[in-house]
Amino acid sequence: MGSDKPFQIDLFGVIPLPATQRSQIRRPTPPRRMAGEPQVSSRDPAYEAGMVERLEATGRYRVLRKLEPRPVAPELWPLSDRQPGSWPRLGIVLDTETTGLDHATHEIIELGMVAFTYDEMGVRDVVGVFSALQQPTTAITAEITRITGITDAMVAGQRIDLDVVQRFVEDADLIVAHNARFDRPFCEKLAPGFDVKPWACSVSEVDWIGLGFEGTKLGYLVGQCGAFHNGHRAVDDCHALLEVLTHSPRIQAMPPFQQLLASSQQARLCIHARGSPFHTKDALKARGYRWSDGVGGKPKCWWREITEDAYDEEARFLEEEIHGGSMNAHVDRLTACERFKA
Repeated sequence: MGSDKPFQIDLFGVIPLPATQRSQIRRPTPPRRMAGEPQVSSRDPAYEAGMVERLEATGRYRVLRKLEPRPVAPELWPLSDRQPGSWPRLGIVLDTETTGLDHATHEIIELGMVAFTYDEMGVRDVVGVFSALQQPTTAITAEITRITGITDAMVAGQRIDLDVVQRFVEDADLIVAHNARFDRPFCEKLAPGFDVKPWACSVSEVDWIGLGFEGTKLGYLVGQCGAFHNGHRAVDDCHALLEVLTHSPRIQAMPPFQQLLASSQQARLCIHARGSPFHTKDALKARGYRWSDGVGGKPKCWWREITEDAYDEEARFLEEEIHGGSMNAHVDRLTACERFKA
């Protein structure tokens, strides 16, 4: 080009058309009104709903709606006449943003919680919201900022009030996280009160594939419910997860939250395949076993969780295909209070 200056083309600039062509352009017209029908503004929700309906009716479009958090009604909790074990109960959807994946060395930089009431039929009302940032002891990496949108400037001088957190979870009958095995150890390290609560995991305790979804990532689930949200910010993810859990199934099946609730009320057996020969690792991995390196006093071996009624079949597998005729496994019975710990 004969110049050291960068050459830039505006691909999105507006190129004027000749007057003869401009006159041929057909502008969209609003839908016709019947006589006596009130004028509808393009900003009116009814107008938007009509446009969405017409687009989706063609079969060529699917419109995503912005997810709006449910209104908060703190006056509905606590109940003055609440009896232990009665309905409704209090649940908390929880999400953390952290400086990394290892709870032993990394820290929470954001905690979001949404408290809601529920009964046997499902979720009822949102009764509380908690959201707070916290400055870590080390700088936030560029990768974590890319994922979460949280910068060092945003958390500078910020601290999570642990007394408020403890009071928020004090009455909870169930804590729900989308990957509880990740969030629970971080929360137990952060503040007292989380360690004694029943936890449920909306990744592993809901049959999303059976419900017609294509994956388990929260963003996928929200999109397949016909919505979008500000992902990877803790409290926004909490609101989104609550809506996904209450989404009506596309097929004849138990709804997501009811699946989660039923699963949380059942004990699990944690099978530790101690002493399994090295050459059996592929068979164990294919069956769903995971490796434990012995951290936290756990056995250093392959392990998996099963339902109690699946024990006989699992024992047969270990005896015949792993240990050659013997059953050399350690079994722990876990309720929702013990599951998903570090």
